[in-house]
Amino acid sequence: MTQAAISLENLTVAYNRHPAVHHVSGSLARGSLTAIAGPNGAGKSTLLRAIMGELKPAEGEIRRAVPSRDYGYLPQAADINRRFPVSVMDTVVTGAWKRAGAFGGIGRAERRKASEALVAVGLEGFEARPIGSLSAGQFQRTLFARLLLQDASVIILDEPFTAIDSRTTQDLIDIVLRWHGEGRTVVAVLHDHEQVRQHFPQTLLIARELIGWGPTEEVMTDQNLKRARALAERWDDNAPVCEVPA
Repeated sequence: MTQAAISLENLTVAYNRHPAVHHVSGSLARGSLTAIAGPNGAGKSTLLRAIMGELKPAEGEIRRAVPSRDYGYLPQAADINRRFPVSVMDTVVTGAWKRAGAFGGIGRAERRKASEALVAVGLEGFEARPIGSLSAGQFQRTLFARLLLQDASVIILDEPFTAIDSRTTQDLIDIVLRWHGEGRTVVAVLHDHEQVRQHFPQTLLIARELIGWGPTEEVMTDQNLKRARALAERWDDNAPVCEVPA
C-alpha cells in the first residue's frame, strides 16, 4: 500500500463559523499528482491554506507525514506584492532560506543553483530585472524557479496557470510533470478541466463538501460536475451549513 503524504480526516475549515470546507476525508499518496477542482468559492484555496497550516481546522484533523520544512507553496499571484523593490535573482534565492536559515546568508553555491533554475524556466538573463517590471508569465516563471531552488518533496500550487500565456503554461506544466516523475507529491488548484484531464492522474473535486476524490477519469464525470454546480448554486453564506465550535 502506498504511504500517504497528507491525510484529511473529517476536515472542516470555517470563516466566522461558516464552513468553507465541510467534512472532507481522504489522503494524498506520496509521489501523487493531484488536481483540486470545483466551482468558484468551492473552498479549494481554503483547503490548501489548511494543508499548509495557515488555517486551523474547525473540526477534524490534518496529518502530514512530511515535515513542514519540506513543503513548497505557491500562493495565488494576486496574493503576492510585486511592488516591493526586489530583483528576480533575489526573489529566487529566497527559496534557499530554509536550508541557509534566516541569518545564514546565501552563498555562491545557492546563487549558482538559482541561476540554473532561471535557465530551467526560460529566464536566463533576467537576474537583475525588478519583479515589478515582469509580465504575469515572467513573474510566474520566477516563482517556479524559486520552487525549483526549494527542492521540496511536497509542492502545493494555488492556481499556477491563471492569467498567463499558453507557452508559459505549457513550460510550467512540463516542470510539474518533471516533479511528478521525480517522485514528489504535487497538488494544484486548477480551473481548466482539460488541463486536469490531460495532465493530472488524480483529482479532488470539491464544492465545499467532497464530491469525489480518486482517479481523474472517475471523478471528473459529467454527473459529478453537475452535482458540484448544483451545490454551488445553493450556497447561503448567511446560514451555517453545520454547527462549528467557536
